[in-house]
Amino acid sequence: MSLEALESDSGQDEFNWDDYLEENGALSVPHHAFKHVDQGLQTGLAPGMKLEVCVRTELETAYWVATIITTCGQLLLLRYEGYQDDRRADFWCDIMTADLHPIGWSKQQGQPMRPPEGVREKCQDWEALLEKVLTESCSVPANLLEGAQRGCNPIDLLSPGLNVELVDRQDAGVVWSAVIEDNVGGRLRVRYAGTEVLPDNHSITWVFYLDHLLHLPGWAQEHGCTFRPPAALLPLRTETEWEEVKKTISCQDQDSSISDDFYRDRSAITPHCFTEGMKLEAVDPAAPFTISPATVAKVFNDQFFLVWMDDMREEAQREKGGRSFLCHRDSPGIFPTQWSLKNGVKLSPPLGFQGQDFDWADYLKQCEAEAAPQHCFPPDPSDQCIKESMMLEAVNPLCPENIHVATVTKVKGQHMWIRLEGLKQPVPEIIVHTDSMGVFPVSWCETNGYPLLYPCKPKIEKQRKVAVVQPEKHRIPSKDSSPDPTKPIHNNQAEIVGQANGKYCCPKIYFNHRCFSGPYLNKGRIAELPQCVGPGNCVLVLKEVLTLLINSAYKPSRVLRELQLDQEGRWHGHGETLKAKYKGKSYRATVEIVRTADQVADFCRKTCIKLECCPNLFGPRMVLDRCSENCSVLTKTKYTYYYGKKKSKRVGRPPGGHSNLEGGVKRRGRRRKRRKQLFVHKKRRSSASVDNTPAGSPQGSGDEEDLDEDDSLSEDTGSELQDELMEDSEYSEKKSQPPSPSPPETPRPTRRRRKVRSSFCSEDENRPPSPKSPRIEAPQKLCLDSSPLEWSVTDVVHFIRTTDCAPLARIFMDQEIDGQALLLLNLPTVQECMDLKLGPAIKLCHHIERVKLAFYQQFAS
Repeated sequence: MSLEALESDSGQDEFNWDDYLEENGALSVPHHAFKHVDQGLQTGLAPGMKLEVCVRTELETAYWVATIITTCGQLLLLRYEGYQDDRRADFWCDIMTADLHPIGWSKQQGQPMRPPEGVREKCQDWEALLEKVLTESCSVPANLLEGAQRGCNPIDLLSPGLNVELVDRQDAGVVWSAVIEDNVGGRLRVRYAGTEVLPDNHSITWVFYLDHLLHLPGWAQEHGCTFRPPAALLPLRTETEWEEVKKTISCQDQDSSISDDFYRDRSAITPHCFTEGMKLEAVDPAAPFTISPATVAKVFNDQFFLVWMDDMREEAQREKGGRSFLCHRDSPGIFPTQWSLKNGVKLSPPLGFQGQDFDWADYLKQCEAEAAPQHCFPPDPSDQCIKESMMLEAVNPLCPENIHVATVTKVKGQHMWIRLEGLKQPVPEIIVHTDSMGVFPVSWCETNGYPLLYPCKPKIEKQRKVAVVQPEKHRIPSKDSSPDPTKPIHNNQAEIVGQANGKYCCPKIYFNHRCFSGPYLNKGRIAELPQCVGPGNCVLVLKEVLTLLINSAYKPSRVLRELQLDQEGRWHGHGETLKAKYKGKSYRATVEIVRTADQVADFCRKTCIKLECCPNLFGPRMVLDRCSENCSVLTKTKYTYYYGKKKSKRVGRPPGGHSNLEGGVKRRGRRRKRRKQLFVHKKRRSSASVDNTPAGSPQGSGDEEDLDEDDSLSEDTGSELQDELMEDSEYSEKKSQPPSPSPPETPRPTRRRRKVRSSFCSEDENRPPSPKSPRIEAPQKLCLDSSPLEWSVTDVVHFIRTTDCAPLARIFMDQEIDGQALLLLNLPTVQECMDLKLGPAIKLCHHIERVKLAFYQQFAS
């Protein structure tokens, strides 16, 4: 069985994890769950270690002891010895360029040691302090500050061309040499020595640098292992040829840049207590789709043993076993008997098993074997941060070169079931250990420059030409009906869809750009859309159609709000999350989409009516010449706005009907003059009277320049909450700005929440803002007793607890944020470092901005 990846469409946009997670409403597996990835980024330098740093002055160059406060790659945050807990003099340095040395270096080299001026002021007896530090301090190892390992993590040292040794995956006593061909973030592509002319499927293997089977050259000789190729490679070359390869390997010079620190991050193997013949449950690494009975076939030492997957077929019995793999006590994929039953997981019986139901008691009696006791296996951890529906990146076990987008479908103990995306054919879920070195956090491939396989979106036909059907090719209409050019050649559309395309396969959806586009959609953009989308899965095709329509709107956020699912108008379809971007802001809403082909036509018509456009604007029917709705006589409806001397007259919506398609006689709305204003006085929100289009004609032309200002006044969103949060952010930004010489800005009135949709227009909504309108009261001015620059962590926590963000005070305490750090916080920093959602982050930043403003007014001068 092979997993074949999808071929990505060359014209398709690049994959973006943020967009994909948002579209699927999913979360990513937390980064700290991937311990093997974090370990590969460590340089060996840890907080608390001490070193000697060059202190340059005008008179001399001396050295002084500094403590590592934190590390960030090859950057170190240092604090001079003598400053104690005072972090005002902390400084960053690059380990690759700074003059850094281990403790005792200056004394050996005869270099002077003198503290900086700040330490001399704080500590008069600095010589005694130095003597104490030199005898008691934990120094940085010299090899981390000198030579090839300076500033490098273990991954950087494993460069292509380096020789390593690999233990045979079926025999712990056999080791063979290999060469690193590629290093992708610690994931090594290695080729066995002597296999340069052999096919890759035999000679290439992938291994993570922390794997216990990977060693430095010379390890096999030190531990008395047999140095020969794995059993699978032996038949591919003659014995003489392998001997020549072995001689060539022995003559190679060993790379001295890698020391025993290579094993520093590797966990120790716990001794096991398995014995030969014990039965257990196991996942076959070669096909990790099921859990099946297995046997401990051989014990090599107190660390490694061999596990065979049970196979009761005659040919397997003659060959003495089926597929086997090397294990240690903490290896993934081995379980005690009855584990599947206790965890509600299906146990697949051995191949060739005769019988309907597998029972462990009967099986053990039949095999005359004993089950491995529970204490032979590691305990399951109580805390587990990986949950169902989370997403990550995972290696395809049947094609290790491929890494796929993956979804966690089930978690049991220390193992999870994941579904690989981006495959041509669906495959069973893969069983993976939560600490497996074959899974990675989202964006790992992008960070390391490795291709990620992801699911492709449905293809869209790029044609734009409208097919012209000759009259003689139409079916002859019946006497009691008039010819309708919008009807397809086949009348029974549902029958054709059901027979030809299947129940869930959507027919082609046509964009009839000659039809009336309504007040929300831009006719010019509609004309630029492809002639049709589909055929394909109903949900995928209709989601793509709606996305194209939203992007073709004058205000995509308004169209998204019109399509948003409301509880009263639900038709029990499939909920999908759609997105819109407008003026730099992102909006999303849940939209109902039908799932079966027989509902597509009605869905398209209802959606068109929602958008107040021609019911034939898009749908399974292609309008050839003249629309049956006679929509060409309709014009866009608009309220009248005046901008200075330039006037733009527009027709108002009929006060008695929702749609201008079915309202009959149209009445002009009241026109009121509106004076040109320099400032925004009111941000109106109404479902009926909103300026949706920057143009007065159906073509979207005309007074676009004049309407830009008004466009910014009537912004719509698909989410009330998001709008309010954005306003809070804007308001706090304005407060933090210094006063300008221009006239004061009139505060905006309280916005009314939109509860019930109405097609009626209120006369007051067309009037200019009244000075007597209700207004938002400005927050009370903050008065500080002391300068925030002098605030300690406790003072900051006390201030936060006096606000409505009191639950967040714990974060400030844990991260030791004092007054100086508080004044440096902004919205992106708060979201990233405190892991807050947008709403709480904006609310917190509002209070931080108040502190900044009070600081500038009271203490900055």
